[in-house]
Parts: sequence; structure tokens; C-alpha cells
Amino acid sequence: MFTSLHKTICLAFLIISLNSCSDDVETNSSNSTTPAKVAAPIFNADNAYEYVKAQLAFGPRVPGTEAQKNCALWMQTELKKYADTVYVQSVELTQPVSKIKYPAINVIASFNPSVTDRVLLLAHWDSRPWADEDTKNKNQPIAAADDGASGVAVLMEIAAKIKTARPNIGVDILLVDAEDAGKTEWSELSWCLGTQYWAANPHVTGYRAMFGICLDMVGSKDARFPLEGNSQQYAGSIQREIWDTARSLGYSNYFVNEPGGTITDDHLVINTIANIPCVDIINLKPNGGFGDHWHTHQDDISIIDKATLKAVGQTVLQVVYNQ
Repeated sequence: MFTSLHKTICLAFLIISLNSCSDDVETNSSNSTTPAKVAAPIFNADNAYEYVKAQLAFGPRVPGTEAQKNCALWMQTELKKYADTVYVQSVELTQPVSKIKYPAINVIASFNPSVTDRVLLLAHWDSRPWADEDTKNKNQPIAAADDGASGVAVLMEIAAKIKTARPNIGVDILLVDAEDAGKTEWSELSWCLGTQYWAANPHVTGYRAMFGICLDMVGSKDARFPLEGNSQQYAGSIQREIWDTARSLGYSNYFVNEPGGTITDDHLVINTIANIPCVDIINLKPNGGFGDHWHTHQDDISIIDKATLKAVGQTVLQVVYNQ
């Protein structure tokens, strides 16, 4: 993903060739200013942490590698334990300028598929093929513990909780591939290829959702989630609901109530191609930049903090169960 230093993308012209589970509930914080409407299941951060480790055990999940294939199979197997239906999109995607081709695998888990009112939860699962922000081994892929695996881990644990206590709405979990292979040709269209494909070719014809929530870099210690700019523009009311919910649960130290950078990420594709209002929960510095581990070999399991996974997972669960 890119920051606001880059011009707004025009995605319309894109051409792509194409476990432990618990029945307990989370109680509201005693000092909440905006009480949660309905109790949600308790998010288990230990489980989420193990989901991060499981992804890293495959190695860097770069498109076209054995690690990619094996991790995709693992995700499908896990999600089939929880979801009503699991869809797989295996496609070949092409960079718009360089014409580099990537084999990509999107995995979608659907809950309560007959329900019209739906929420879309998404994260990318691929690893950055290069450590271009590092000072050494710049041409080697990164482990991508935070930038990819953390969001997937949170959604895996959310899937397990939905299995044990169904919400009143439909939920779709979208794990997208080929998000992080951009920048090589200095085109913003080179990012989020898997999401661009899904937005133009959803797993269900005519798919609609009330809103979406994208998770990206949601696992590092002392993470900071400000009000990202594109989320405010396209899905401001949903963004406010998420941040108010986080505050009611005692997580305002993570979900900070101040403007952040304007980011080109998977959520922008959902907003502009799929026409679904979508919010990005993403770790940003006060200056709008990313964490020091971003696109470096520091992005390994040592960067992951269970408290951060808990704050994000419980907040998203509560938002889902409030609908």
C-alpha cells in the first residue's frame, strides 16, 4: 500500500488478466461511554497468536511459491471447520504496466449465506517479495508476520467465534492474495491485485454488503490506529461506529481519535470498484507513515503482541454483533 504522497488511483481503468473456541461473552467496560448494544463472544488472543505462527511456519507466502500453495490449502481447511461455505478463486493476475504475472489464490468464507444483510471482513495473506525498506537482504522476501499474517489471524479467530455463536447478520471473510507485490513499476495499480480481481468478480454474483472492514498490520506492540483518510471519505459513519465501539471496550489507546494518513489499500478497491463502504484498520504513525518494521525483515513473530490482536479482534467482533 502507498501513503497520501501518491496521487489518487483511478481503478476503473484497471486491466487484469485474468482453537480453542469459547461460548463465553465479553462484558462491557465499566467506564464505557458508549455501551455495546449486544454482548459478543470473547476473542481469544492466544488462538490468534497461534494462527500467526501457523502462517509463518510455511515461510514467506509469495505468489508462485510452495509456501503460497500450502498456506492456501491450510486456510481452506481451517475455514471449512467454521463456515457454511468456502469459496476459492485461483487466478492469474497481471501487473498493468510491467505485465508481470502472478498466480493468486483468494479464499472466501461465508456465514449465514441466506441472510441479506451482510458484513465483509477482509485481510491480505501474501508476503512482500522483497525487503525493500531494509538495509540488507533487500531482495529476499519477508516473513510478513504483521503485514499480512496478523489480519488473517484475527479473522480466523473471528470465524471460530461465529461458529459457536451466530450473529443475526451474514458475514463474509475475504482473504486476498497478491496485495503486496506493488511498487516495482511505480504504479498504484500494481497494489491489491487480488482484491481488484474479487471486486470485479465476487464469489457470489451481485454480491452486496452493508459495509466492509479491512485489517492490515493489526498485530504489533503499541500499534496505533488513527482515522484513515479514505475510510473517512467513503465510510465515515462506519468508521465512527468502529472507533466508538473500541472506546466503549476500553481500547481507545489503540483506536486513536485523530486523523491519520490517506492510504491506498485493499479497502479503497472495495470502496471504488465493489461500491461497498469499507474502513481500513491500519497501524500508522502520527506523520502518516508505517511502522519501522514495514517491508523489512523485522516483520517477524517478535513484533506480534497479543494485546493488540485482542483489541482489534474484540472490537471487530463487537461491531459485527451490534448489527
